[in-house]
Amino acid sequence: KGEPVVLIHGWLSSAGVNWALPGISGALAKDFQVIALDVRGHGISDKPTKPEAYGNELVADVVRLLDHLKIKKAHIVGYSMGGFITARFIAQHPDRALSGTLCGSGWLREGSLEQKVFAGDGKGKDAAGICFQSIAKLAMTEKEFKAIRVPTSFIIGGNDFLKRLYVDPAAKLHADWPVKEIKDGDHLTCILKPQFREEIAAWLKKQGK
Repeated sequence: KGEPVVLIHGWLSSAGVNWALPGISGALAKDFQVIALDVRGHGISDKPTKPEAYGNELVADVVRLLDHLKIKKAHIVGYSMGGFITARFIAQHPDRALSGTLCGSGWLREGSLEQKVFAGDGKGKDAAGICFQSIAKLAMTEKEFKAIRVPTSFIIGGNDFLKRLYVDPAAKLHADWPVKEIKDGDHLTCILKPQFREEIAAWLKKQGK
């Protein structure tokens, strides 16, 4: 019940591990219609091993899911890899997003060292490895990222080293987007902190119609 919220998990995780086990989806379900997908290559979703099956297809899957559920607009919340998917989604499909929440994530800059790290080989040729490499294709130029007009917030662990790589540069482009730091949380433990789910819920309620 309530406004729809799509939860998109991080790399090597799943809807169950990222959102259900820490109690995040359960807490949000008190006020929202919660939709959590297993990104292709993960969980109980299909695991294609062709590179063309990933990249922007990860974004298109969210559109397909909303269409399938006959939902016009939803809040989009992503963690880590899911945050990069969320950023591209709200950039490409602003008419389908009520808000965006970039958790443990931010702006993957086109031409950056980080993009090259994702694109580089070394994660194997299984579905998860191919998916990892395809994250490079979710990178955006400064113009593309700056053009996002969907209300968005950042939620990042106070001890997450990715903050300076992805959040700080993004916050300079969107000074109006709030940045919430989760006390004592790093990239792996952030989702376990009660403050994490509280910050997501507070942001979504603020954006509610």
